[in-house]
Amino acid sequence: MPDAGRRRGDRPAGGPGQTTSDGTATAPLWLRAAPFVFLLLWSGGYSVAKIGLRHAEPMTLLALRYGLALVLLLPVALVQRPPPPRRRADWGHLAVVGFLIQVVYFGLCYIAMKQGTSAGNVALIVSLQPILVALLAPRLGGEPVGGAGWAGLGLGLAGAALVIASRSTLAAGSPLGLLAAAGALAGMTAASLYEKRFGGGQHPVTANLVQYVVGFVVLLPWAVATERLQVDWTLGLIGALAYLVIGNSLISTTLLLAMIRRGEVARVSALFFLVPPAAALIAWAVLDEAMTGLAWIGLVLAALGVALASRRRTARAAGHGLRALRQGRD
Repeated sequence: MPDAGRRRGDRPAGGPGQTTSDGTATAPLWLRAAPFVFLLLWSGGYSVAKIGLRHAEPMTLLALRYGLALVLLLPVALVQRPPPPRRRADWGHLAVVGFLIQVVYFGLCYIAMKQGTSAGNVALIVSLQPILVALLAPRLGGEPVGGAGWAGLGLGLAGAALVIASRSTLAAGSPLGLLAAAGALAGMTAASLYEKRFGGGQHPVTANLVQYVVGFVVLLPWAVATERLQVDWTLGLIGALAYLVIGNSLISTTLLLAMIRRGEVARVSALFFLVPPAAALIAWAVLDEAMTGLAWIGLVLAALGVALASRRRTARAAGHGLRALRQGRD
């Protein structure tokens, strides 16, 4: 996770941004590109996970995924020697976020899909996260959601629902699968709010190592106790693991937590409304799955909703920056 914890007057971490004439700093290039990269990789992960689950059981697949992520991260950590968290509590915060995302969210998503719940329905259930975050953020994070934000959230939810409703091939799945998807929704919502409130400026290598150690340590015994540990080593599984490890575990999760730290959590969570439409669009382009007219309308609605929910109050921010600059000169 790029370092977002900085002292007053420091440059934003993660690369130099530009400074406008009134003294306010713009976001670095990587942060401006982060939503698009995150959306593409995260949305594709649902279909790729379904491919992986054809060749391994859920906890076995996730244990493999986290083990491989650690194999890639450990040499980087030995070379870079990133600074560890300064306080014992910071280690705990990293572990909690890791548990909520890597164990609760991904674990329950994989269980839901293995139980027969379609990837599209799982994506739709998880896309309710912005509503929960918007309801809870003012109480827990001090981030009020205005009228435009609520309108954007409503449009996003309507667009996501239209895309899923247009795909008649989606099966509801078993009650256990739907319950698991709802648990995954709760896990990601809790992770977003917890990271926003307690996440510090930890080095991304350190933070990811802690998260995947937590995921591996919890899920490997779970797999041993409940599954047969049979893996069908095919090219399909190898390709799926490569995508899930690099695209989801190392890139997407890092970008998600970085965006949460840099922006309002309700705005960042609104990106999840675009996940079902984007997942359908990826399936249409790659797997030749049909996109109906209703699905295209839903895609447009979801995009408009996210744009509205994510709109920054530029004039107000510029005014605050100018006043702060003037006060600093006085």
